[in-house]
Amino acid sequence: MTGAGSDARHDARYPVPVGRHRVESVIDRSRFICTIERVRTVEEAQAFIRAMNAEFADATHNCWAYVVGAPGSTDRIGLSDDGEPHGTAGRPMLTVLQHCGVGETAAVVTRYYGGVKLGTGGLVKAYGGAVQEALATLPTEERVDTVTVTFAVGYMHVGAVQQLLPEVNAEVLQQDFGVEAQFVLRLPRVDLPVLSNHIGNLTRGAVQPREVNAESPT
Repeated sequence: MTGAGSDARHDARYPVPVGRHRVESVIDRSRFICTIERVRTVEEAQAFIRAMNAEFADATHNCWAYVVGAPGSTDRIGLSDDGEPHGTAGRPMLTVLQHCGVGETAAVVTRYYGGVKLGTGGLVKAYGGAVQEALATLPTEERVDTVTVTFAVGYMHVGAVQQLLPEVNAEVLQQDFGVEAQFVLRLPRVDLPVLSNHIGNLTRGAVQPREVNAESPT
């Protein structure tokens, strides 16, 4: 299930998960394993869910929810009860994700049934609580919006360009040395004006970095 709504500006800053994080608990003999991962796109969220389904293929349920975007976003969301009674797993998980203050987050709660029925209220509490417990110890970092640019300069400017890269926190994705030296760089969007100014000064205004495509934040 996916929904539509509003999302934050691409240049917004907010916390996002660092790596994959997992917390396990036992409730009335059922094992609940919550795995959280950062997802920048719906495709990444779906790939993460497939990976969890494969890892826990023998589980009773692999319920999931995700929020792609800023904290509280309602644009690119998804949820699934994966066989649990309707509204008892995916919905409480999504509610927790949308109110946790962390963006670009997907959660899969894996359940191994222990023989004791929890009832609808117990399931809502268990699935929502599993996500809350994992979020309580989730390592986060600030989301940084990046941009990929390309430009070509004469060989007399290569040394100056290479010295500039650390100043603008640029990562070299590609270098081609043909008639001119062509660079493809990824850097924080906030540093792009500095790069553009330096390249413009080097080439007396003849060259400006050109954005290759809209870049997903890192």
